Amino acid sequence: MTGLPHAVIIAGGAGARLGGVRKGDLRIGNQRLLERVLAALGPVQSPVLVGMGPAPQRLVLPPDCFAVPDLADTPGGPLAGLLAAVKYLAEKGITRGPLVSVAVDTPFLPQDFVALLESGLGAAPAAYAAWGDDFYPPNALWRLEALQSLVSGAQAVAPPASLKALQQALGAVRVDWCPRAKANPFANLNTVKDLIALQNRANG
Repeated sequence: MTGLPHAVIIAGGAGARLGGVRKGDLRIGNQRLLERVLAALGPVQSPVLVGMGPAPQRLVLPPDCFAVPDLADTPGGPLAGLLAAVKYLAEKGITRGPLVSVAVDTPFLPQDFVALLESGLGAAPAAYAAWGDDFYPPNALWRLEALQSLVSGAQAVAPPASLKALQQALGAVRVDWCPRAKANPFANLNTVKDLIALQNRANG
């Protein structure tokens, strides 16, 4: 792929197992998760899109980000954030090229995230991150042209139920960081136990 990718940070989760907090506002290493992920993405197209779920006013965004709320009549979860970004870009006339997606609760996102996905993509329509046996569908690289049928108005194709199902349908490529990372760079945050473990990891 050539040119800087567009990017969407998927941040619409309700954080139910954390008491209903917005994950993007949680701090790891004295930095909000949203800013940590944004910094690790490296050079991407501006603005960085943020999939916010149905209530975008609940998370304060940096000036180089733009909120894209979930679309009506689409599955919830991370897939909704991806489709909202694809629809927004299509309305701007952007229907081809790379789109990188990443979950906001990935505080140790590797600096080579985009570059390694691009090198592993080959001719495939999408590639997703893995670390050994664990895989992370929201942390992925997509060809926008492969996703247009899912958001094209009256001609839209009903999307699969999840990002995992979509990647399986597309024949997405698995890109494994295990050979180059001793600790899981995609460890995410769903519970208070996770929060403590990630905070301890950030504190060294």
